[in-house]
Amino acid sequence: MKQNYNWDFSRIYANAEAYEKDYAKSLSLIEEISSFNGKLNEEKNVLALLKKLEEVDCYISKIYTYSSMKYDQNQKNTDGQVLHGRAIDLYTKLIQNVSFADTQILANGVDRLLEWAKKESFKDYSYYLRNLVNNQAYVKSEKEEQLLANFSPLRSNITNLYDMAAVADNKDLEVTFSDGEKSLVTHSNYVTFLEGKKNQDDRRLAFEALYKTYKDHQNTYAGIYNCLILSNIAIMKSRGYSSILNTFLRSNDIPESVYLSLLETVHKNAKIVWDYYDLKKKQLGLKEFHTYDRFQKLASTTKKYTYEEAKELFFKAAEKIGPDFLNKAKTVLEEGRVDVYYTEGKRTGAYSTGFYDLGPYILLNYNGSFNDVFTVAHEAGHSIHTMLANENNGVFNSQYTIFVAEIASTFNEQLLQDYLMEQELDHETRLYMLQSACDDLIATFYRQTLFADYEYQAHNLALKGEVINATTLENLMAKLYKEYYNIDLDKEPLKKEIWAYIPHLFHSPFYVYQYATCFACSLAIYDMVKSKKPGALDNYLSMLKAGGSDFPMNIVKLGGVDLTTPAPFEAVFKRLSYLVEELKKELKRK
Repeated sequence: MKQNYNWDFSRIYANAEAYEKDYAKSLSLIEEISSFNGKLNEEKNVLALLKKLEEVDCYISKIYTYSSMKYDQNQKNTDGQVLHGRAIDLYTKLIQNVSFADTQILANGVDRLLEWAKKESFKDYSYYLRNLVNNQAYVKSEKEEQLLANFSPLRSNITNLYDMAAVADNKDLEVTFSDGEKSLVTHSNYVTFLEGKKNQDDRRLAFEALYKTYKDHQNTYAGIYNCLILSNIAIMKSRGYSSILNTFLRSNDIPESVYLSLLETVHKNAKIVWDYYDLKKKQLGLKEFHTYDRFQKLASTTKKYTYEEAKELFFKAAEKIGPDFLNKAKTVLEEGRVDVYYTEGKRTGAYSTGFYDLGPYILLNYNGSFNDVFTVAHEAGHSIHTMLANENNGVFNSQYTIFVAEIASTFNEQLLQDYLMEQELDHETRLYMLQSACDDLIATFYRQTLFADYEYQAHNLALKGEVINATTLENLMAKLYKEYYNIDLDKEPLKKEIWAYIPHLFHSPFYVYQYATCFACSLAIYDMVKSKKPGALDNYLSMLKAGGSDFPMNIVKLGGVDLTTPAPFEAVFKRLSYLVEELKKELKRK
């Protein structure tokens, strides 16, 4: 029987009529929510509203996920664009119709809300109430909240503009390599060329083919990003946040010191990366080391992994965590839940999505590379986390924050990495694995911190009144690449457009720092699990099961990590230093 490597949308909606029925039901529920306006001075009405919001969330998240998946499968398809637009409109209507709620609920007073939060009837909404109290200073009057809600469609459309430019209107370029091979360079196969082409000029050709479109439209991308920055600053000023970091961290009670400590400690430890790239430069015999040389391996491998092989490797690694974890790994990667291969118009990268009733779905752009194998494990981590959170919480508390979202995914990467390293490996394979481990750590921790630094500095430049244009953003990125990687982007100017290449910077402002903080957490947790520290595995699974039922810093502590100290970050630097030393030993063996 032929395998299905695409999403099975019939799992969600059997036909268009079923979709339209849910859409109509959502509109009806949104109207019902309006009926609570002016009635939230009673406990029973607050509880009834929260239950109604829980109900409408189930419908809208299902519609939004389905529509987004349809859109992301082919962003050039106008039908998908229409569905996606309708889903955004629906979500916008909800925001506008419920804008009165927080202000009116807070009017009951802090003492009453905290008293309700302790009651069994409010069990599924306890964190919501406590978080509302914690952020009461930033909840405005009903009229102000309505005005802010009215502007939410404009913010959504900034992201849509980026997608239209970066995906829908993007044209893949064909290049001719030095061996005569002609190939289209796409977001999906780009890294394959950087890894596989031994000729540095060939790597440059692939690199320039991908980045040319960003250079050609740099002013458009800069204009879109400037709109995003101004929108974020408008929110900061309108709600009275003390800083741009406070705007994005305060709602989850994340101390700004965590973000700033990350930037500071990575800056202090950047030389480990400089030395690693110097080592690579010498081993590869290069006169100059460029960003497109970072993917070159010190050991050769022509090994390709089928998608089925990638899954089986991950399943073998997952056995160490236990049968329930393994069963969930198999469930999230079953047929119909994963859209596996690249097709024209498909969104780049990979992600896990889903909703409460039917669980997670995964988007991949699988190409058979070694990195793609790890991407399977990574996205499966997100999906397993979602399953555990859904099984152990109601709708409200199942929705874990971004701050903890990348822990399970990077935990899985380390799990797979150790499984592979424990196998009988020849010198070339072991060398390949060690270098990949170094590269993956740098990509997850250092690279994401660099982008976090960029976001922070770009917003602060705008706050100081400086003009945000393509030149401003190029110069900022060039400065950061020199500081973090000791690479001079004046020698490869197209790389200065990396700020336009990263979708997260447009889709989810101040998201990427959490890759780094989560990686630090997952490394610390994985080390405890690996060394069989008493209670470590149970603590980790308890953290995943907690979903979004508490403040993120508290949930992370369930796993045994305290991010208010520099210890988790220091553990990452220690790990990279260890890997580099092991790599040097393996090179000497050769």
